Amino acid sequence: MGFKVGKKRKYEGVEKFVTKMKEIQEEAKVALGKAQEEIKKYTNRKRGEVDEYKVEDLVMLSTKNLKYQMVGRRTERLTERFVGLYKVKKIILANTVELELPSTIKIHLVVNISRIYRYIGQVERQRKEQPALVIIEEEKEWKVKKITKQVVS
Repeated sequence: MGFKVGKKRKYEGVEKFVTKMKEIQEEAKVALGKAQEEIKKYTNRKRGEVDEYKVEDLVMLSTKNLKYQMVGRRTERLTERFVGLYKVKKIILANTVELELPSTIKIHLVVNISRIYRYIGQVERQRKEQPALVIIEEEKEWKVKKITKQVVS
């Protein structure tokens, strides 16, 4: 090429610089590891155990994000917090499931488990008392009682 390459020389300053940089990197890795452990400890403190759902489990759907579908309701405070009894059709991931929803609910069938709640049926041998009659201006009316749909397996 027309020029000569000089000899390779060892520079003391470069070696000191490289060793110092390696030490700094190791210290930074240790500090990051400690910070990650601390953050993980405080983050997991508020997290609870996750329910594991199976296919054919009965669940109730939260109405928190269904406000636009609850337009006919008079007040938001008096609407149900959970609606329906729906079956889990398919498990997509540990935190996502596909539900069997009716066509009247216009949302995606795949929902996060934070939006559903496992249905717990009535306890065996629990008393089912009939509501007492309420007399209003000489008319007999039954007290209004909440009736939930039963899904037939």
